[in-house]
Amino acid sequence: MTEQPLKNKKIIISAGASGIGLATSKICLSKGAIIYLCDINEKFLNKLKKHPLFKKRLFVYECDASNEYEVINFYDQIKKKTKKIDALINNVGIAGPTKTMEKIDSEEWESTLKTNVTSHFYFTKLAIPMLKKNKRGSIINLSSGAGIMGFPLRSPYAASKWAIIGMTKTLAMELGKFKIRVNAICPGTIKGDRMVRVIRDKAKFLNISKKKIEKEFVSMASMNSWIYEEDIGKTCSFLISNDAERISGQTIAVDGNATRLD
Repeated sequence: MTEQPLKNKKIIISAGASGIGLATSKICLSKGAIIYLCDINEKFLNKLKKHPLFKKRLFVYECDASNEYEVINFYDQIKKKTKKIDALINNVGIAGPTKTMEKIDSEEWESTLKTNVTSHFYFTKLAIPMLKKNKRGSIINLSSGAGIMGFPLRSPYAASKWAIIGMTKTLAMELGKFKIRVNAICPGTIKGDRMVRVIRDKAKFLNISKKKIEKEFVSMASMNSWIYEEDIGKTCSFLISNDAERISGQTIAVDGNATRLD
């Protein structure tokens, strides 16, 4: 029999229909969880509606995580099914522009911060009362290697990911007495569609080949390896499980020991 360490645990995942969010959703479902996920991409959501567990243990909703009213509506829909949850995974985020700071438009800066930081505020504020009703739980915030190091040409992204670390540490202190654990995961260089775009944009800005940029990204980690979306999903699954019930306030890098971002 397959072990189900997350059996019947109710988990909310933002941006859960693709990339890290989708990998995490599938891993948590395989371990017995009930998933409430949202995404802005209707195409990805429709694909998930064909999943065999749709409407049984997988519930999907369209939502722009950077729009407070849409997030409130998302939670209103969830509350029709459950009054309490076991975990929130704040996964939503965008790469932002690849430029030196003097070339960044105010709109690009504000959009990156709103999506990568303010959305976490919207989701977390509404999740806390549902976690308190459960009398325990886990919040996982997706930061980045750029949340613990500098990241040239990506200042809005780095600023947003450092902000997530501060939010995580503070929330862990506020919510510890309610047995709600709060941790941040800092993924390294993820093999996926977003990194393809980042590599393309950096190569264009520096006027060098995409192959060279890709090689440089992989070499930033001492393990000289890509990180895979499933690596992050497995870490989320562990942090939600009872095996991690004393882990809180931590910044956990899943990056193959990245030593630089340049």
